[in-house]
Amino acid sequence: MPFLSIALALALSSSARIQPRGDARSFTVSGNQFQLDGKPYIIRSGEMHYPRVPRQYWRQRMHMAKAMGLNTICTYVFWNLHEQTPGKFDFTGNLDVAEFVRTAQREGLNVIVRPGPYICTEWEWGGFPGWLFANPNITVRSTDPLFMQAASRYIKRVGKELAPLTMAHGGPIIMCQVENEYGSYGKDKEYLGGIRKMIRDSGIDCQLYTSDGPGDSMLNGGTLPDIPSVINFGGGNPAGEFAEFDKFRKNVPLMCGEYWIGWFDHWGEKHHTTLPDESAKGVEWMLSRGISFNLYMFHGGSSWGFMNGANFSNVYEPDISAYDYDSPLDEAGRPTEKFFRLRQVISKHLSPGEVLPAAPPIAAVKPIEPIYLHESAKVGDLCGKPVKSDKPMTMEAMGQNFGAILYRWTPKIAEKGELLLSELHDYAVVMQNSRVFGTLDRRKKQDRLMVDLVAGKPLEIFVENMGRVNFGKHIVDDRKGILGAVTLAGRELKGWENFTLPMENLSKLQFTEAMVIGPAFHRGTFELDKPHDTFLDLSKWGKGNVWVNNHNLGRYWNIGPQQTLFLPANWLKSGVNVVVVLDLESTGDRMLSGVANPIYDTPRR
Repeated sequence: MPFLSIALALALSSSARIQPRGDARSFTVSGNQFQLDGKPYIIRSGEMHYPRVPRQYWRQRMHMAKAMGLNTICTYVFWNLHEQTPGKFDFTGNLDVAEFVRTAQREGLNVIVRPGPYICTEWEWGGFPGWLFANPNITVRSTDPLFMQAASRYIKRVGKELAPLTMAHGGPIIMCQVENEYGSYGKDKEYLGGIRKMIRDSGIDCQLYTSDGPGDSMLNGGTLPDIPSVINFGGGNPAGEFAEFDKFRKNVPLMCGEYWIGWFDHWGEKHHTTLPDESAKGVEWMLSRGISFNLYMFHGGSSWGFMNGANFSNVYEPDISAYDYDSPLDEAGRPTEKFFRLRQVISKHLSPGEVLPAAPPIAAVKPIEPIYLHESAKVGDLCGKPVKSDKPMTMEAMGQNFGAILYRWTPKIAEKGELLLSELHDYAVVMQNSRVFGTLDRRKKQDRLMVDLVAGKPLEIFVENMGRVNFGKHIVDDRKGILGAVTLAGRELKGWENFTLPMENLSKLQFTEAMVIGPAFHRGTFELDKPHDTFLDLSKWGKGNVWVNNHNLGRYWNIGPQQTLFLPANWLKSGVNVVVVLDLESTGDRMLSGVANPIYDTPRR
């Protein structure tokens, strides 16, 4: 049966089987139990994020969650997607979080929501919108009025979407998290109390809770005394983790708010995997003791476009675009060995009369024949009018959230020497008159190179935002671009032209068959009789992003470990499809293809 027919049949059968009830229900805490409609309830939850999964696949993925034995879906809410411009909100299409919640209800799943405003999740700046950084005095995750006012406006708007969907109103939302792992960052109870008040004032009237990593300092710092606290951990020792939690709180419902059954990847590092048996043993231990859990991640999906985050541990560590997380469902939604092991364990701990449904069919992931990209265009085609300044401006000062920024400075005489970019965030290509002097990589603490400039031709510095830090103390200062001075042979260069390159609209690109030196866009087409899922193989390219039919699939980089980008069928069409590749390293290769499985190789550098 064709996949679309299968999907339609599944949707119709599910719709007939389970409809949103619309009548009030209750989810409460009583002693050491969660209670649903007055009866003890064990939460078997899995994390899945609506922006990381195509909307057309939400329901099928949720049906897979039911088939594995889950009764709840957990999701963050993504501030920087919903409010990309201050005061202008978008909850449409793939950002329709209310429809995501209603879809879960149709599948017979309860929902836990985590609106932040900080969400971490290896996502660009932990969910904060880049425009917050336009104010040089703001301090995020604090009681700073500048931050709290913006956060309050956002949470209030989220309430309009989600408050009608709590259990008190007949919806599936059973719990809402206050902030997110705050104990790993600070211990300001006034701040936490302020976020709790925002949520309550927004109308979200379900059970609130906090979620923190293990350890006394995290639990003490990130929790509030009058709402439940859950603990986050991974690995095969839940007994030890809950023994530590018992020292912190007693006679409360026990739950692992994030049971890490996989892990994420940084560029230039090895791809992370975990043993299915280890995950299964942890779930078995918890269920056999009546302990609730949330699998992080049940289905990771993809951090499309420029939405990956970064860590900072002595050095800057940007995340890859794939959010596979070695989950029970892979990036394309296919069940892994981990799925079947967990289903086997959960099936032994079902409620009386509960039966797991069969797993539904999944979309086929197929190869695509080689695609040749014969046309190229200059990055400069996207440049509008420059903003002139004495020193280079940050991306945020230019009113830009994502993408890249281009700096130009024109020497009046020929000059050479060491060019120093103070506080480069994050990756730069330095060139003049089609001559590329080299690249600088913040990961490697690179900030200088030798240049030999001719007179009258602009020195160009292309700087890419590789993802704002989403965890730890550096979230307060990770602005993008060149944050300090630029010097040549020890002399500060002044008088810059600054160009924004958000790359949201590529229609201004002037493609020709002429070769372009340095960072450039390359375009090609391919035809399909019928759309299908695939993975684009970028292993022979350098570094950049890929767009297919104007959808930004994310980043690629030949340093690994990720060498492919997931391309869902719903972004393709029967007939001609257009692919555009931005390559910053100009490898000379102009061909790519679609493959049936993701490629993770050993990092090259």
